[in-house]
Amino acid sequence: MPDIKIPALGESVAGGQIAKWHFNNGDAVKVGDILLTLETDKVAAEVTAENAGILTIGKQAGEDVEVGAIVGSIAEGVAPAAEPAKQAPAPAASKPETPPPAPETKPAAAPAPKAEAAPAPKPTPAPAPTPAKVEGRVTRKKMSPLRKKIADQLVSAQQTAAILTTFNECDMSNVMALRSKLQDSFVKAHGVKLGFMSFFVKAVVEALKAVPAINVRVEGDEIIQNHFYDVGVAVGTEKGLIVPVLRDVDQKSFADVEKDILAYAAKAKEGKISIPDLTGGVFTISNGGVYGSLLSTPIINPPQSGILGMHSIQQRPIAVDGQVVIRPMMYLALSYDHRVVDGKEAVTFLIRVKDCIENPARMLVGA
Repeated sequence: MPDIKIPALGESVAGGQIAKWHFNNGDAVKVGDILLTLETDKVAAEVTAENAGILTIGKQAGEDVEVGAIVGSIAEGVAPAAEPAKQAPAPAASKPETPPPAPETKPAAAPAPKAEAAPAPKPTPAPAPTPAKVEGRVTRKKMSPLRKKIADQLVSAQQTAAILTTFNECDMSNVMALRSKLQDSFVKAHGVKLGFMSFFVKAVVEALKAVPAINVRVEGDEIIQNHFYDVGVAVGTEKGLIVPVLRDVDQKSFADVEKDILAYAAKAKEGKISIPDLTGGVFTISNGGVYGSLLSTPIINPPQSGILGMHSIQQRPIAVDGQVVIRPMMYLALSYDHRVVDGKEAVTFLIRVKDCIENPARMLVGA
């Protein structure tokens, strides 16, 4: 009876929590069937059946398990016998016609006893995840591995880095006008829409090139300078915040960036984001504006040294050439690790992002 074991899930992942069994105890499964979903502190992973047979569940949904742990088993060679079991009533139908031979008919069907034994372990369905406990006026539930990891990361960032935030605002008029002008031809040529995020991703690359002091990370008493541009984009999911990384965006077009973002969004929705998708970023962009946030102070994503916070676009009065005009404005926030990034560098970086967004045509032509 082959065991079902939790497979290795990647470097630094020691285990997780069984989020859901996709079959009930005693169900027949086939090779390749997704047996369970395991939620780790980074991603949700799926464990599939390596052989066919009858499933026996050992560890229930909601339980914590380590890599290599046995969470159940599959009885090989039992699943095919389930079909004769459905035909067992057929001899009973012939009972009235020939009563004497009836007892002989049952023993003659040799597989019948095995077929009846097969469904035996099928009495109870797989239990649902451990429900939240209602205690008077509060409800108590266990923190998921992903949520716990997020909590640990945020606390660690606050405790180990000297986080400071600087703010600015940008006029979105030119980006909005350019996006509107190019949208139809962009969709026709690339099959994806031109969004605001690709402009900010490319603007961040330009700013990192202009201020390389922000494209660093701290390891012990060393400062590691990055010479590549893998930018993380924070994505909110039902289970918490994840940051998939767009690779080498300095070498990609706006269309490539938009396609990468859409691909990650689809994987996140399906719960198929992998650990490599989330590692190795040099900088992060977080868009609180999609939730209506007007202003915030984002927390850096260790070991990175900076994070850019985007916010909602609001029509606000501003002074332009001595005249008060109404423009679509967005507040920008740059949080940075003051241990390695000075205030002058942070402000210069943010002004560069602002300049790129207010003059987007320069990015398109590489000026």
